[in-house]
Amino acid sequence: MGVNNAHHHGAEHNRAFAIGVVLNLGFVAVEAAFGVVAGSLALLADAGHNLGDVLGLLLAWGATYLARLRPTRRRTYGWRSSTILAALVNAAILLVAVGGIASEGVRRLYEPARVAGKTVMLVAAVGIVINAATALLFRPRRKHDVNIRGAFLHLAGDAAVSAGVVVAGVGMLATDWQWLDPIVSLIIAVVLLVGSWRLLRDSINLALHAVPEGIDPEQVRRYLCGLPGVMAVHDLHIWAMSTTETALTVHLVKPNPEADDAVISRATEELRELFGIQHTTMQWERENHSGPCPNCCDGLG
Repeated sequence: MGVNNAHHHGAEHNRAFAIGVVLNLGFVAVEAAFGVVAGSLALLADAGHNLGDVLGLLLAWGATYLARLRPTRRRTYGWRSSTILAALVNAAILLVAVGGIASEGVRRLYEPARVAGKTVMLVAAVGIVINAATALLFRPRRKHDVNIRGAFLHLAGDAAVSAGVVVAGVGMLATDWQWLDPIVSLIIAVVLLVGSWRLLRDSINLALHAVPEGIDPEQVRRYLCGLPGVMAVHDLHIWAMSTTETALTVHLVKPNPEADDAVISRATEELRELFGIQHTTMQWERENHSGPCPNCCDGLG
């Protein structure tokens, strides 16, 4: 069932990435063409930004493909960690994009520039539809996969930027307040900064082998202490092998070797079900050599 689920999710991801890349590449071409025709530097700049996001999607897509490759003698975990690297790079790209939007917004506060008019608004409206629709393809898995969250944030961010252009455009046509455009841009930059910062923080934590979000190591230790015959738990390590797979290694002090295999089988299954830990390695120890026994299970409340 695990293999079938992995294949199913892989097919879903491939379809979502393919649709996202094709639609966004098409929109980049249209946006650049209208930018030239309308003489709009704003549209040309946004087309360049969207092209960068297409590259981000390709990076995330490539990482999900590499993560499914079989391990080798040299890479015993395969290429799973490439999804973490892709999420980290995508977070950096998003932060650079936020910096670009913010700096341009501040510049335009001091040097107001007229928006190219209804053509820009129409093209931006098309961008909302394309980016929002594509982002929805990644929405179901964004909470469980940092790499997918990066792709989602790229697309949602583009939709927000396009929405800001439309809103600012409508306001400026109605009031001729040219400062609306940079103000809306700065608001969008702040919103994108929050999501990008979270993505960067989570990606760095995964790259440094921190315990993944959603897993409480103390609860895991308490569970292990509750296994039959286990007297102490030490050298407990929990880390992400990829943006979707978690591993655990631990030493368990169990003086009586009876039912070792049954305990391992039970623990492996329950760690997967209770905590989402798919790869478990446990080492038995028959005696506790830790002195005062700071890792003993006695007295856990």
